Amino acid sequence: MNTREKIIQVGDELIRNRGYNAFSFSDISKELKIKNASIHYYFPTKSMLVISIIQKHELILEKFKMSVSAGSSMEKMTKFLSVYAAGRFNNKISILGALTNDYYTFEAPIQTELKILMENTLNWLTDTLKEGKTGGEFHYSMDHRTKALMIITNILGAEQLARITFKHDFQEIKATLLADLTK
Repeated sequence: MNTREKIIQVGDELIRNRGYNAFSFSDISKELKIKNASIHYYFPTKSMLVISIIQKHELILEKFKMSVSAGSSMEKMTKFLSVYAAGRFNNKISILGALTNDYYTFEAPIQTELKILMENTLNWLTDTLKEGKTGGEFHYSMDHRTKALMIITNILGAEQLARITFKHDFQEIKATLLADLTK
């Protein structure tokens, strides 16, 4: 892993653990034992670093979608929610959960990248729900996009709440979201 990739990785971890406004280039330089100037060489601004982090998550989402494409709708949903659960296991929250709270404080380019990631996530989730309902695997009464929005808001909210409640609360919410699809 080169220095640029290490900076992105540490920045990502700091955002997902502390939040956007609770870390600086100084935190990254201490972690990597490099000078702030080295970070500025790759990312002249914090905004440019955050955009690169979001773009990394866009690539992760695309790889995820490809890796689950052959599975059933329930397998896709289970794996999707398991990604969030894995993050909670490591005391992190998703990049969407970490950055959404600060959305209105971001410059337009960060807002645009975050919208792209959210729309790509929402579109995949909507398509997966539609596929599952059409195939008789899922049962719900609202339209597909609304159901996708309900799942996303539940999981992002559960990430936040699980920081201050019991860790098993997140797992219970995840299990309930999956069970609700088959009732």
